[in-house]
Amino acid sequence: MSEQLAFDELETPLYDTTFVVVDLETTGTSPEGDAITEIGAVKVRGGEVLGEFATLVNPGCAIPPQIVHITGITTAMVMDAPRIEQVLPGFLEFAQGAVLVAHNARFDTGFLRAAAARCETAWPAFQVVCTVQLARRVLSRDEAPSVKLEMLAQILGSETRPTHRALDDARATVDVLHALIARVGNQGVHSLTELVDYLPEVTRRQRAKRTLAADLPSTPGVYLFRGPSEEVLYIGTAVNLRRRVRNYFTGSDTRPRMREMVQLATRVDHVECAHALEAGVRELRLLLAHTPPYNRRSKFPQRAWWLTLTDEPFPRFAVSRTPTRDCLGPFHSRTDAQEIAATLAELAGLRTCTTRIPRTGRHDCPPAIVGGCPASAHSAPLYIEEYQPAPTAVRALFSGTDDALLRAMSDKLESHSTAEHFEAAARLRDRSVPVIRALRRTQRLTALARIPELIAARPDGAGGWEFAVIRHARLAAAGTAIRGISPMAVVERLAASAETVIPPRLDSPAATADPLPGTEDEPVHPPLRGALPEEAGLLVRWLEQPGTRIVRTTDGYAEPRLGAGAWLTWVDRAEAAAAAEQHPQAETGEVPERISPPLN
Repeated sequence: MSEQLAFDELETPLYDTTFVVVDLETTGTSPEGDAITEIGAVKVRGGEVLGEFATLVNPGCAIPPQIVHITGITTAMVMDAPRIEQVLPGFLEFAQGAVLVAHNARFDTGFLRAAAARCETAWPAFQVVCTVQLARRVLSRDEAPSVKLEMLAQILGSETRPTHRALDDARATVDVLHALIARVGNQGVHSLTELVDYLPEVTRRQRAKRTLAADLPSTPGVYLFRGPSEEVLYIGTAVNLRRRVRNYFTGSDTRPRMREMVQLATRVDHVECAHALEAGVRELRLLLAHTPPYNRRSKFPQRAWWLTLTDEPFPRFAVSRTPTRDCLGPFHSRTDAQEIAATLAELAGLRTCTTRIPRTGRHDCPPAIVGGCPASAHSAPLYIEEYQPAPTAVRALFSGTDDALLRAMSDKLESHSTAEHFEAAARLRDRSVPVIRALRRTQRLTALARIPELIAARPDGAGGWEFAVIRHARLAAAGTAIRGISPMAVVERLAASAETVIPPRLDSPAATADPLPGTEDEPVHPPLRGALPEEAGLLVRWLEQPGTRIVRTTDGYAEPRLGAGAWLTWVDRAEAAAAAEQHPQAETGEVPERISPPLN
């Protein structure tokens, strides 16, 4: 079975590209309701015919009179012909590894795909070229008022005249294809990639700007479109800079914003990178530096929210742009952070009132049945010694040193279920899921940010390695070792030349108030040590990909044992239960399944 062409195969010159030109005759126009009666195909390369494939096909039904009138194929002619189940494997073998060409390709490929589905045969990911579409791009209306095969064969001087028989029409399409390729060659289209890029309709002005990509390398990196005043309009990444940027001038990107951007562009700068990870990181940093108007993700690159504990004797939650030692985040929405704060305050008994209470004072909000301050649940005034367990439990939850609050949440949910308060249990379950997700996200990023240096490697797929030197969740260096090069020598050079990363410290009173046991003498840093959350997330996802190996690290790379990671199975089951309630398959009348907490 053929496979989709790789990028290097797409760059093959047209004279060295194998095409299989196919034509079908059918019982009608619907791939679902009609069937194939004849297949004709011609394999060509460099103007030379390599082979032909032709056969009648028994459609399993009578051929309508109007179809007989057009094609001349009668029911009697196909009575002894093989069925499509017998024909299709042979055609797919004939076309294997080639570019499929057809006149009105959507019609022919539609019938072939439908036949493959009925035969339970996987349809290969052919690259397809439509000569109707190509003719409309190459020929003017005056030269070709119609792009029917008969008309094009006459205009372009085909040696074979179409007869509405599959092989004759396929031969005529070969002549049409060669004539059209000769025309586009004069416009600088010499490879399959350039031919595919040429097909979409674009303006002359847009196509003329293809020269902006002419000198770009075919390597991974970041590209920057600049405008008339040298301003950065758009930033993107590519595994092949020249090919990716060239696509912007061919119409393959149909987004109106991108077309507008291309019209304004006067230059394309680039930064070559060792591999895709480095390109992704550099893109994030450049977005932050330039905030280009045509990158939607760059509108507010630093506007993240953090859920923090206030610096006062009776701490409470606050939502802030600035992370502190004890915080959760980042959140894209202030509302999301506030909803999680409400849930955690209720679980921990943390106050939500905004009254400033001195160290010698006491918390004494009146209790309320609904919407009251969670610290009033004791129905008695709380002095600082009695209140401190609440913020201490929150700090332990954030750091992953204790998941007592999550277990209390699980116990409360179990109590609701046991009492058959299913609506209350469902509400608590749905409020708890985003809490655990947020905790996991913070702890996952923090686990990497606390490591002074971690060097990791991934196979490049060609016998070599891609390396990343990561310091406090920042990419400090990146490189590759191709097959045959000593990888450890590359590692040593990268580590020696890597960026020095000094994480910022928190020197405010809040940074040192009530430290966790065993951390009294440690310097205090924000959770991500100053790294961009997006960059830290990108690095973590790269490290978690199959095949990635840790070469060496100054500290162990692990999430806390009592962190939210242990609750992910619980979250998956909770989300599955919520989805089942949203889209019930059947009314069973059964009590919802209990969701057990993890075993530590």
